[in-house]
Amino acid sequence: MRILLVEDDPHLGPALLASLAEAGYAVDLSTDGIDAEALGDIEPYDIAVLDLGLPERSGIEVLKNWRRRGNRLPVVILTARSSWEEKVSGFKAGADDYLAKPFQIEELLARINAVLKRAVGLNTGPLQCSGLLLNEDTQRVTLPDQSEEELTATEFKLLRYLMMHPGQIVSKQTLTEHVYEYDADRDINVIEVYINRLRHKIGAALIQTRRGQGYVFIEESK
Repeated sequence: MRILLVEDDPHLGPALLASLAEAGYAVDLSTDGIDAEALGDIEPYDIAVLDLGLPERSGIEVLKNWRRRGNRLPVVILTARSSWEEKVSGFKAGADDYLAKPFQIEELLARINAVLKRAVGLNTGPLQCSGLLLNEDTQRVTLPDQSEEELTATEFKLLRYLMMHPGQIVSKQTLTEHVYEYDADRDINVIEVYINRLRHKIGAALIQTRRGQGYVFIEESK
């Protein structure tokens, strides 16, 4: 899953980027409102973490402009302003959640996780599908026989994205856009290598190829 992080604090921004990347997200950092607004319209992000007190253009303006143009990108607001009036303004502008500074990174991760799952119509609890349970804290997957498999960073990103979109055809291009950062070397042919590694770990039948289209994570009936 790919995050647009909008934070102009020279210490907090890079620290959050590192923490979110460690948690298995592809993260792009923007430090001003104009740049952030453009990125949010152009790039296929799954969620934005948006500070309100930005240079060039405020976070509220950015959010209002997105919503006015029909951009439904899920947004978690970060701000030092914690009054209830500010929260109401953020939600009225179209925010999905709100977190006041200072905060613990664990709370931010939990809120991001919950918003992402609500956005695709999933329950906000543990990510599980077709007998698999994905532990998003340890980045390990539990199989139907209760054995566990360790995942590499890329394997984890791919499996999480597929499990959050079960039954949908997902192209290689879409996968690269959602598991790599803006300036990463996106070789879509490498995706097939990682998919085959995942099949070896979780079972080949769960990820099917649709020739010329992409992959489908099979949602098995209970």
